[in-house]
Amino acid sequence: MPTPTSKRKGGDGRLTAAIDPHDQGPQDACGVFGVWAPGEDVAKLTYFGLYALQHRGQESAGIAVSNGRQILVYKDMGLVSQVFDESTLESLKGHVAVGHSRYSTTGASTWHNAQPTFHPTATGSIALAHNGNLINTPELAQMVVSAEGGEHLDLQMRMPPASTNDTSVVTQLLAHHPGQTVEERAAELLPQIQGAYSFVWMDEHTLYAARDPQGIRPLVLGRLERGWVIASETAALDIVGASFIREIEPGEMVAVDEDGLRTQQFAEPAPKHCLFEFVYLARPDTLITGQRVHSVRVEIGRKLAKAFPADADLVIPVPESGTPSAIGYAEASGIPYGMGLVKNSYVGRTFIQPSQTIRQLGIRLKLNPLRDVIEGKRLVVVDDSIVRGNTQRALVRMLREAGAREVHVRISSPPVKWPCFYGIDFATRAELIANGLTSDEICRSIDADSLGYISLEDLVEATSVPNDDLCRACFDGVYPIPLPEPERLGKGILEPSADRVALPVLNNP
Repeated sequence: MPTPTSKRKGGDGRLTAAIDPHDQGPQDACGVFGVWAPGEDVAKLTYFGLYALQHRGQESAGIAVSNGRQILVYKDMGLVSQVFDESTLESLKGHVAVGHSRYSTTGASTWHNAQPTFHPTATGSIALAHNGNLINTPELAQMVVSAEGGEHLDLQMRMPPASTNDTSVVTQLLAHHPGQTVEERAAELLPQIQGAYSFVWMDEHTLYAARDPQGIRPLVLGRLERGWVIASETAALDIVGASFIREIEPGEMVAVDEDGLRTQQFAEPAPKHCLFEFVYLARPDTLITGQRVHSVRVEIGRKLAKAFPADADLVIPVPESGTPSAIGYAEASGIPYGMGLVKNSYVGRTFIQPSQTIRQLGIRLKLNPLRDVIEGKRLVVVDDSIVRGNTQRALVRMLREAGAREVHVRISSPPVKWPCFYGIDFATRAELIANGLTSDEICRSIDADSLGYISLEDLVEATSVPNDDLCRACFDGVYPIPLPEPERLGKGILEPSADRVALPVLNNP
């Protein structure tokens, strides 16, 4: 059995945010990328693919590459541009690669939970990257114990610390395939996995991908002149020069090797695409279900203007996610559009904890008002969502201090009342401001002159996707995949805890 090969940069794996996470909105899902392209520099293609997907996860990044004999994994905490440099990418030679940019939804934000995950098999090894969140992780973890006879628990005692994410569980289950190929094992295992998942994985010779039967998280297939690409969003195909072929279908598995591309349906498709991808998660230049996200967001703004007009002088977005809807609002209302806020594009996540003085400035670390533009103006401010309300409250205060006469807030999603268990890290239900207050009460809480949310019906109509083909759980509480008991869910489900039934702790070399 081969020994795992993995590299790590210096540091203790801890990461702090420049802005208090309790003052932030919804946190992104992850980004995955895979490429099979003999003769191409697959590590650099993966790097630029992940660069295009950086908005989906800023905690850690990693790339696994195979040269046909072994898989080399390189990963670390931080942004894609912080983790990789030219010399690192030059050392990753091969014909197949998978990459990942992470925001943690299961397992702590540590190096040991960074992806791709790696595990040896009886015939080689595999590396896997995952976008989504599983809801039967405890049951899958118990399957690892049954499959490996508890051997990994002994190994864990000798080699702490360990991975505590759902991706590592799946990686170990895929790696255990006596008498089967990796492809056969995946076809057997995937129907047993519940929740949202877009997997991209590899062995020494083959690139694989699979999407859950509901297709909650996006996954697309692209063609290079000498190979194939699989990615979370079409924007990643564009940046590496791959032509968009189609979306990976819900319940579909794809494999690419020297024999070409083959596909199989491991489960009946029951589409429930994430509605929040259209609102916030996806890049505006991405295609989802045939719709350009930017165009959908502009249409949302138009509908907002009709439903919630305002007597105002200027429409401004909260950049960047509020920009297309603000354009639509201005177009439909006839109110001029302007840029009243400047975003610091380089804040992201940082290893430097801000001082108390800087921390008190809060939102100014990310946004700063253009006083000359907004002073004396009645503003319509368009944002993507309100979660706890802290950000909007600070934003309204900042605009008033900069001289705005009135601040009318317009939100391009309905009130977020329910947490997501399928790959977005919202606040808990108790922390969601819309769960306890009416729109008028929220308006007073954030000190706006008026507040308007787009209706769920208008939002769905703007996407042009049939209502029954969308997951709207964060807005209406209807979860398309039945959830287990609360104690079987949560980001720390595999973390050691004195008040939880012991679950296996998984080793990820």
